[in-house]
Amino acid sequence: MRLALAHGTLSSKVLAAALALSFCLTASSADAKPKKQAKAKPAATRTASNTTSSDSGWLRGQSAIIIDANTGRVLYEQNADTPLHPASVTKVMTLYMLFEQLEAGRMRLDTPLTVSAFAASQSPSKLGLRPGATIEVEDAIKALVTRSANDIAVVIAEAIGGSEANFATLMTRRAKALGMDNSQFRNASGLPNKGQITTARDLATLGIAIQDRFPRYYKYFATRTFYYRGQAIANHNRMFGRIEGVDGIKTGYTNASGFNLLTSVHTDDKFVIGVVMGGASAASRDTRMANLITGNLDRAYAGRRTAPRATEVAAAAPAPVPAPAPERAPPAVAPLPAPQRMAYAPDPVTTAAIPPRPAPGSNDPIKPTAVKVTTIAKPVMQAMPAPTFSAGPTPPAALAQPSAPAQAQPAMVQAAPPAPQPVAAALPASQLLPPLPQAAQQPIRTASAGPVALPDTLPPVAQPTSRPAPKAEAVSHKSGWMIQIGAFGAAKEAKTRLDQAQSKAKTALGDAEPYVETASKGSSTIYRARFAGLSEKDAKEACRLLQRNDFDCMTIRN
Repeated sequence: MRLALAHGTLSSKVLAAALALSFCLTASSADAKPKKQAKAKPAATRTASNTTSSDSGWLRGQSAIIIDANTGRVLYEQNADTPLHPASVTKVMTLYMLFEQLEAGRMRLDTPLTVSAFAASQSPSKLGLRPGATIEVEDAIKALVTRSANDIAVVIAEAIGGSEANFATLMTRRAKALGMDNSQFRNASGLPNKGQITTARDLATLGIAIQDRFPRYYKYFATRTFYYRGQAIANHNRMFGRIEGVDGIKTGYTNASGFNLLTSVHTDDKFVIGVVMGGASAASRDTRMANLITGNLDRAYAGRRTAPRATEVAAAAPAPVPAPAPERAPPAVAPLPAPQRMAYAPDPVTTAAIPPRPAPGSNDPIKPTAVKVTTIAKPVMQAMPAPTFSAGPTPPAALAQPSAPAQAQPAMVQAAPPAPQPVAAALPASQLLPPLPQAAQQPIRTASAGPVALPDTLPPVAQPTSRPAPKAEAVSHKSGWMIQIGAFGAAKEAKTRLDQAQSKAKTALGDAEPYVETASKGSSTIYRARFAGLSEKDAKEACRLLQRNDFDCMTIRN
């Protein structure tokens, strides 16, 4: 037994010596192992002051910032300039670019955008439109704000930049102009890309700039629910209602980025922007944002804004200016020839019929030159004889009867245009022609033949007829509460949905009145499928039953 123990002790010593020798020979490669293990630790075990990069190139960590936008003062910050992945908060920059198009008039809210095959192939979350379909700009905005639809982000990018890659270049250029020096964009949606990076401070800058530049369109970030093709799409932002004054703006998540949030608060004349990046969960991210806002809101300035509004500036690094080329003497130019005067023959003078005068002192008589004279007959104006009146009063019957055609006198005579004066041209005597005979006078048509009798009573003047206005369909539904199960693009589709709902909830909708309501939305028409005549309790119960059967449903007080 003792021999075995001694042998074991000797073996242990030999093994320890061998390991020590091996350690001395390989010290350089062993130093890298602890670093790799430290990088592999979960985010919860890392210090909050460091952001690490894994071997695959993804940036992981946490950061946050709270800014008083009225003064520009930073109320709180943690790793605010550390580059991280923005995830779907990228879509705020995408909408910034779209708002520019609307502001410039190159697009309108009802402009249709076409869905390409590449856009339709994007990963969720997305709206799910097929290639070749179209979506209006306003609906595209709401789809990004609420569902954070990746396919619609690509639709916007291709409509503005031609391709998503080109659009991402424009996004980066605009970010640099806004002062987001540490931001780089590779796509319009925020889907995972190692080169797509930003910082908490840059996102806060973007949150202020999009409100300063586009206050009219920024209001879309407050959309709680987006109704599209019969679906009710809720906003992912859970900060609404949790903190008073929250009016947006965007959440984001990927596995590499963690849970991100950009928040804006307007309350009591205070304007605060907050950013949280790298949260471990949506709940912890929201809780941290709520604590940072409430803990620093009292320190924010309540009053008139003193910080300058966001403006776009040129890139910080200007392009290098090439050195000026050495001056060279201008090339020799041959002198212009001296101007020469051109001799022009005098214009011939033409006289109508008068020959040149004889030289002074000549005794030769002036010889007349024969001319041809054409006589144009003047039209003879017919004089209108003066009307005669009898001494006594004229009977009414006589006034009512027109005169006979033979005795009718013209009330007015249409005068012929003035005759042209005789024209004389110099002709030899042999070509003289006798005057033309006077043209026969044509009878002159008078404007009226005599007085026209007027009847004692005139017929009523016919009023212009107009097409009868279409009769509005009288809509009268049962009072009380109603439910809506969707809005559709065709009335037939809405009626089919009503029938399906009745088959699923016969008891709850037994006494309800199904109907389709037509409404206009921009340039299109939608058809709402509704049931009327319910009590509040029955309406809520019907909605709960329909929602369990995959129906969209909301209650409305009639």
